[in-house]
Amino acid sequence: MTWHVPKEDIRAYVRGELAAPLLWSADTHLAACGRCRQTLADIGDPVALDAGWERLDAELDAPRPGPVEWLLVRLGVADHTARLLTASPALRRSWLGAICALLVMTVVAADAVRAGATPTLFLALAPLLPLAGVAVSYGPGIDPTYEMSVVSPMHGFRLLMIRTVAVLSVCLGLNGLATLALPAYGLHALAWLLPALALTATGLALSSRLGPVLAPSLVGGGWAGLLLVARMNTEPHTTLAPFTAAGQGVSGAVAVLAAVLLYLARDRFDASGLPFSDFTDRNAA
Repeated sequence: MTWHVPKEDIRAYVRGELAAPLLWSADTHLAACGRCRQTLADIGDPVALDAGWERLDAELDAPRPGPVEWLLVRLGVADHTARLLTASPALRRSWLGAICALLVMTVVAADAVRAGATPTLFLALAPLLPLAGVAVSYGPGIDPTYEMSVVSPMHGFRLLMIRTVAVLSVCLGLNGLATLALPAYGLHALAWLLPALALTATGLALSSRLGPVLAPSLVGGGWAGLLLVARMNTEPHTTLAPFTAAGQGVSGAVAVLAAVLLYLARDRFDASGLPFSDFTDRNAA
């Protein structure tokens, strides 16, 4: 090889000051010429070179943000907050797909029995979806990024509220779209909204003491039991008590009371407190 990159160009190459097309020629030549690569190693700063490799490794190993995370960051949400938020299982495509399929089936079933006063199956199911979505969004063994959440610079209650708002927005939005598919029932099709807020708030308030699995399970079971009792004491083709005006008022009151209790118990959601952390048990073992 008769031509080599001049040392002045190699120095400019090291400083990042070599402009095209000389830069392209230098890149091509250095890939094939051991002599010029040795010159580059002699001239270059090994500390800066090591730092450059570390930055490259970090960039290659960094997880690529998804479209939702990218959008949140573009809207001004901090990187770590956006990642913790979008890692929630309730915001993944598999979960959302299951919700959509379930809502479609209940809407079809409600249309098939339009002779009834209210779409009972839809109204019974819709409040459970936000409760379940929030339940799988926080806690050890459920949240795939729980360990990352523990060491994040964020209070556990704040993270819980961020994810709760996100899950509620998605679930209530999907429920709202399903409600639009039931125009024959009018305002009766909206009777799921206050029970949904009441169940979700109650589940969160009880989670501070019972944990993120037992609490929503008990709340969901209680809702199913309440509807069963109401059905047994209601004439066929008659609106169930939870979906009447009085029942809606009770749901609203329960939602407000549960929200107050949740706020009072906010410190129990810190990562260092049980039952949302198993660190104490590990240390004891």
